[in-house]
Amino acid sequence: MIYFASDVHLGSGSPTAARAIERKFVAWLDMVARDAEAIVLAGDIFDFWFEYNRVVPQGFARTLGKLAELTDRGIRVVLFTGNHDMWVGDYFARECGMEVHTSPQVLTLHGRRIFIAHGDNMQIDGKPMLKLLNRIFRSRMLRWLFAWFIHPDMALRFGRWWSGKSRKSHRSSGTPEARMNAPLIEYARNYAAAHAGRPVDHFIFGHMHAAYDFRDGALHTVHLGCWKEIPTYAVLHDNGELTLERFEPATDNRNAEDR
Repeated sequence: MIYFASDVHLGSGSPTAARAIERKFVAWLDMVARDAEAIVLAGDIFDFWFEYNRVVPQGFARTLGKLAELTDRGIRVVLFTGNHDMWVGDYFARECGMEVHTSPQVLTLHGRRIFIAHGDNMQIDGKPMLKLLNRIFRSRMLRWLFAWFIHPDMALRFGRWWSGKSRKSHRSSGTPEARMNAPLIEYARNYAAAHAGRPVDHFIFGHMHAAYDFRDGALHTVHLGCWKEIPTYAVLHDNGELTLERFEPATDNRNAEDR
């Protein structure tokens, strides 16, 4: 089995809420590790991540330890960066044994060609401000300036403020999943038409915080939801079928720390 998740946004919300989400995510990692050949994390696993040469954000000890444990056991863990955790260096690969991608990829898994992307910078030609922000935040010069001239405490305070602002602007309550994911479905449709000679079997996206499984003829897109709302994940079964699932962890009776 191969498992996919995105938009966990570790570190978001109050300390109590953040710890609850992390425990839930680690419980999911424990569950899928029983039969996982690979675990693919499709972006925004962290609500904000900025990596200095010798400094990484405080926290996430349970998650990082678990990911290192899984790779030590021989489970392939692949991380795609999202718009909240794009500023990565070599920490995840060096310390946790993860494979890191900063752009969309087509991976062959269980004999199927799977297009995987977070989805934050797709179908934005008609949104000049969003294109400008994408260019600014992906600028190597900006990253260098940020690292050298802003103290880590101030950098992380700003990053968490900006991440919270971005997250709140994502989705209005009651917006249909189909409408939220329409730009990514259109991107997948255009990509499939342009690469008809090497067809993609499944497209996997995150970013929109709206879990959705869309099929239209040969086109199949799976959109992973946000863990703060309804934890969802996708499973690529041994026969090549891709399904969207909901994670419902067992009740955690620990209450001294988290309630």
